[in-house]
Amino acid sequence: MSNGALAELLSSWLPAQRWFAGSGAIVREITITSDVQLSAGDPESRHLIIAATVGAETVSYQVLVGLATDLRPELGPAVIGTLPDGRIAYDGAVDPGLTSLLLTWIAEQRRAGRLRFVAEAGAVIDTTSPGRTLPALHSNTGVVFGDKAILKLLRRPFTGHHPDVEIPATLARAGSRLVAAPLGWIELDELDGAGGEPATLAILSEFFPNSTDAWSIATASVHDGASSFTGQARLLGEATAELHDELAEAFGTAALPRPALADLRRDLVAEFTAAREVVPALAGYERAIADCYARVTELTGQVTIQRIHGDYHLAQVIGTGDGWVVLDFEGEPSVPLARRRAYAPALRDVAGMLRSFDYAGRHQSLADPGDQLLKAVASDWVDRCQDAFCAGYGAASGSDPRQHGALLRALTLQKAVYEAVYEARHRPGWLPIPLHAIAEAADGGGR
Repeated sequence: MSNGALAELLSSWLPAQRWFAGSGAIVREITITSDVQLSAGDPESRHLIIAATVGAETVSYQVLVGLATDLRPELGPAVIGTLPDGRIAYDGAVDPGLTSLLLTWIAEQRRAGRLRFVAEAGAVIDTTSPGRTLPALHSNTGVVFGDKAILKLLRRPFTGHHPDVEIPATLARAGSRLVAAPLGWIELDELDGAGGEPATLAILSEFFPNSTDAWSIATASVHDGASSFTGQARLLGEATAELHDELAEAFGTAALPRPALADLRRDLVAEFTAAREVVPALAGYERAIADCYARVTELTGQVTIQRIHGDYHLAQVIGTGDGWVVLDFEGEPSVPLARRRAYAPALRDVAGMLRSFDYAGRHQSLADPGDQLLKAVASDWVDRCQDAFCAGYGAASGSDPRQHGALLRALTLQKAVYEAVYEARHRPGWLPIPLHAIAEAADGGGR
């Protein structure tokens, strides 16, 4: 196989993938930095790490490539292109035959070139079930095997200990039922060939077949009455506090030094300044936001920091027969791994969930912004669920998040500013949701 020819095909295919960070931009250069044959024959399976350069930035991606002389019709949407030898290159992550190979090799703890397949000690891995690839996500591809395991292929690998292995594995070994226990993983000896730390490429975890994500449960309840989700929101608050307790026990805590509060304020202001360039409407709230951020430096009590989830919202939690289970501890994929693993106030997760309730309640009003009754129902639902979540968190932790008003307001506002930038770039129709929250905070109505 000519790597040059395949790289050329990938440069055209890559920008159309949902998990590509370039948002459809033209790829200036692609270099295949790792190429490992997983299986010969027809189809052939190759595991690639590619470095894609868009503008001045170069990002590494993981692609499982299948090469076949005749492609099965159901794999048609996965075509990458045709090579000079006539074989069709396609995304092997949607081919059950190729993804099942990854599962088997994890169970057998194999090694292939620079790839290492690892099984968690004591894990039971059923290799008889074919893979079922889930719809594409922003940063990874999920493959479900039967009703016991799910493999998450991290499309953008990073060097270093991956928090979505590190945290669930540590907590599960300690007996936690709040996380999906890892069953195994795949790692690359070194991502850039420079002799650094291994990079996690894929994570095999416990799967909950009869679960429903909290976002789906919550959004379905908005118009069922104001109290329809408050009980579950309170239980979610309790589970979140328990999760933070488990994280503190497993990874320790520290006190945020007083000078770090000034650093936090500086970071918040810098983020807002950058966001204002993307969302000009934010300029009207600059004074109120600056005042909110300034109060962070006036905090008198100790601010405890610890390991947190880092990207906490309703879609990261699933409801099972045994309660809530928290998923996806990788954090925001665009943030450097060291920052994602750093200590932070647990209130950052709380702020993320409060903003998620706001999204769940208000997004349905976007289709009819003039319907005042719909807005009133949504607003009441949001307030009740946020209060129930905080009450549950306080009952389980002994510290109600609402008692930390200045810090919680600042972190919640920071999240809303981040959301405004995201929506302006990716979903302009949803921009009114974070702008509404920012306007409320500016008027003194934010919590």
